[in-house]
Amino acid sequence: MTNHSETTGPSDSGDTPRPERPSRKPLTSYEGPGGEGPGDEHQVTLRTPAELADALPYLLGYRPEDSIVLAALRDREGRGRFGGRARLGIPASPDDWSCAAGQLVHGLVTGSERRGVRPEQMVAYLCQEPARGETGRDVMERLRPLAQRLRVECGTLDVPVVEALCISAGRFWSYCCDDEACCPAEGLPMGLPGTSVLAAAATYAGIQVRGSLSDLRARLLPGENAVADEQTAALDTAATTLVARILDPDGRSEVARETLETAERVMRRFAGAPPVSGMPAEDLRDDHLLGHDEAAALILGLQDRTTRDRAAGWMEGDEAGPALRLWRALARRCVGPYGEHAAAPLTLAGWVAWSTGDELEAREALAMALGADSDYLFARLLHQACNEGLDPESIRRCLRAEREDRRGADVSSPADAERTGATGSRGSGEPSAAPRPPSGRRRRTRSLGSADGTRRRAKPQHREPRPENGRPRTPSRAERSGAGRGGRTCSRTPGTPAEGGGG
Repeated sequence: MTNHSETTGPSDSGDTPRPERPSRKPLTSYEGPGGEGPGDEHQVTLRTPAELADALPYLLGYRPEDSIVLAALRDREGRGRFGGRARLGIPASPDDWSCAAGQLVHGLVTGSERRGVRPEQMVAYLCQEPARGETGRDVMERLRPLAQRLRVECGTLDVPVVEALCISAGRFWSYCCDDEACCPAEGLPMGLPGTSVLAAAATYAGIQVRGSLSDLRARLLPGENAVADEQTAALDTAATTLVARILDPDGRSEVARETLETAERVMRRFAGAPPVSGMPAEDLRDDHLLGHDEAAALILGLQDRTTRDRAAGWMEGDEAGPALRLWRALARRCVGPYGEHAAAPLTLAGWVAWSTGDELEAREALAMALGADSDYLFARLLHQACNEGLDPESIRRCLRAEREDRRGADVSSPADAERTGATGSRGSGEPSAAPRPPSGRRRRTRSLGSADGTRRRAKPQHREPRPENGRPRTPSRAERSGAGRGGRTCSRTPGTPAEGGGG
């Protein structure tokens, strides 16, 4: 797999004994989330498929949809212990299932080995809601070859799958147990969310389940409504003036100054707004506080790399919260033909989320940035750093130092422009970019040379696959590609970018 490999939760979640189950082959049992060791007061022992199914949202921190999920196990003193987790979207075509299974398994195992803890066992989940005319059992039977492929891929690496579950239509099935007494053919109902012992223990331990992935992505995706038409018109108008100014050496510094001043003004407005309850209400409040013309000017201004890197300095303290809200709001305003422009605000949202400790939103935002523009270097570097478990403090130190260097200096200083570059973009070859207005309201070409007419950099021959998290311009899920690692290639790379690989 590529650098899309992601750690989706704490690498260790506790220990449990290995139970004996007379009705079926022994199943490794282990701690639910929140346990830190045998003596931790929040230990929850998981022994049955029902308990494993109930644990999935707590393992990931959200409810997966249309997903393959693997949870690695390792042994400690005769007790199973959760290791890394990995998720990949289920490819629409069964022809891609074998490749997807190989990518996910090899990515999780090699990622765990890189961290010094090789998995000894796996638990696999297939989560998909029925299509029209299907039942949950139909889904389970249709996905059975995929479950078998996962078991084979794990077996080739000497990592047995001790349980494989399908979750669909509020029920679950086990692919590893054919005993009607415990795993009937019609499946078993899932418990009500939040009512299990595990849910109570996770709540007590401070572990939260943040809804589904679609809920999280909704905060970063534009809506298709009448407001979208107004925002598109504002972007068209702004593009006719700002692009030419950004491409001019003198005008570029003025646009940078105006962009940063506007962003600070909106952030102060956000910070002073009264609080509301719930994510949808919070986003609606911010949308009302941000004008179409302001959003257009900010979106276009952030296409300049130097301006974007300076905006990345609002990453901690009292600035971080309003900045994250602003970047989310701007991502929601990248409507219609301006979908590719969302790479900048999405990357900034991912960076601030990661800097403030929210790795789940960071990974989703950065993956969506790569979905908007798979060649966006800043997003790729941050995504890889987050996936590899690096400490964001090293990046924060770099940005703080550059901010101090610029303090009191003219924002248009040529030396400053050469010096600026966060998270590896310094000297990385990523060009300063300015937007071109979409021709005929089509997707823009993101290659903006410098004012002296420098040609656009060539596309790399081995392009990073686009994540599934789509923007308006991205293809359908059946056409979308995923990620690969370890030299494994596919004629069509399926699914979403894998999330997991922790040890």
